[in-house]
Amino acid sequence: MIAYKARTCPGVAPFVSHLACRIVHVVSNGYVTMAFAERLKAPWVHIRGKIAKPALSMAHDGVLQVGQSTQDASPTPAPSKTAIPFGELSIPCPDPTAEERARDTHQARGLKLARLDDWGRLTAEITRTDKARQKTLGGTPVADLLAYGARADVVSAAEHALVSGRPDPQAPLLEGIEALERVLAEYPGKPVIATIVAQAHMDLGWAWRGTGWYVEVPVRNREAFAAHFDRASDILAGFDAKEYDSPILAAAQCALIAGRGGSAHDVVSRYETWINLDPRNPRAFRGMGTHLLPRWHGTYERLELEARRAAGHTFDLWGSGAYAWVMLDAIAQDIKACARLDLDFLLDGLDDILERSTDQHTVNLIAAYCANTMGATPTGHDEADYIRIQIAAVADQIVRQHLTELHPMLWAHAAYGFDNGLRVRCANRFAASGHADALRYLTQLFRRELASGRSVVFTEDGPELQSG
Repeated sequence: MIAYKARTCPGVAPFVSHLACRIVHVVSNGYVTMAFAERLKAPWVHIRGKIAKPALSMAHDGVLQVGQSTQDASPTPAPSKTAIPFGELSIPCPDPTAEERARDTHQARGLKLARLDDWGRLTAEITRTDKARQKTLGGTPVADLLAYGARADVVSAAEHALVSGRPDPQAPLLEGIEALERVLAEYPGKPVIATIVAQAHMDLGWAWRGTGWYVEVPVRNREAFAAHFDRASDILAGFDAKEYDSPILAAAQCALIAGRGGSAHDVVSRYETWINLDPRNPRAFRGMGTHLLPRWHGTYERLELEARRAAGHTFDLWGSGAYAWVMLDAIAQDIKACARLDLDFLLDGLDDILERSTDQHTVNLIAAYCANTMGATPTGHDEADYIRIQIAAVADQIVRQHLTELHPMLWAHAAYGFDNGLRVRCANRFAASGHADALRYLTQLFRRELASGRSVVFTEDGPELQSG
């Protein structure tokens, strides 16, 4: 049995002791047997070898697979080249993209300040960018990126230890979060610090739980998930996002919904606060749509109602785009929600989004969503599949009118429905799979032009046909 020792610090020791009590049996699924083995002085390495662990393997696209032995894993297929009869297709593919460079820069800044223990400067920079609603070209809040960088070391270490869902008993799972708890104690009443620590707890909770169905998650992992979310809720309880005019705080309070539950009214109330504070952030709309699905805390009727209300309240900013943002992930995850969709409203919304957000990150996201997410394998539900086919067809117009460069990572994520919990172990392979998907789609889209011997070249003005 692993015992965790908390350093003496106001507010830290009680939580660590509480969390250790809830997680101590998580570290070994047979602690009674372990205690008996220790009394017999049996070597730990011998006992550990007797504990079955899920096998891990990596698919050809770089996504981690749990439960499949490496011997049985299918071999990595050789890279295939799409055969082009006559003409050639050429499209710029920046690596990294402007959005990726911006994200990396801000995350690295947050990481650096955290490693230097310069929490005062980090707090000032997050507060400034949060108040200014500063975003990257693709619409990602800079405050979120700084905060993510600040907790990255803690979260990454835990995710690595929990990659199989069953950590090594010697893994120091609480050391990183203990350090953040001490920072929280040193900066009482600071909403930015509270948000960073609460987000770290929620990230660790998800690392324990994974993204499988609730019944598939081991009890010990569910207990750890609940413990981290309980602590995050306690940390954020004393802060009002409206009072502090803080979208990052509102976003953290919305993230609590996944672990703490609540009624549809509570979901809407929290997300309305976030949306009102930062209506230009698509993540707020997308998150509300997901949490209003019946599998979470809503109903199909409430989902439709709130999507329409969001469109009405933000019409001056997004046109009909808010309806599309709210529905984007919801209909990808739930075939019944898809079957009930107001198709014309969503298509108008996508047009309005692309009229207002002309950056290539957003263009690739919407194009990949239509072609790779909604254009995926049929679900077997006639009404939903009809809707998905109509949405997939829109990718043609988006590519021809808006696309000027290719962002492979977005196309790769689109193939998995933009699953935030996806475990990608090899970013290069993952991006390569998205690149291949995109080229297959573009080659099929321009097959007639290519077959006629002309080349398709994407420029700053979009695709152009050139004689061979």
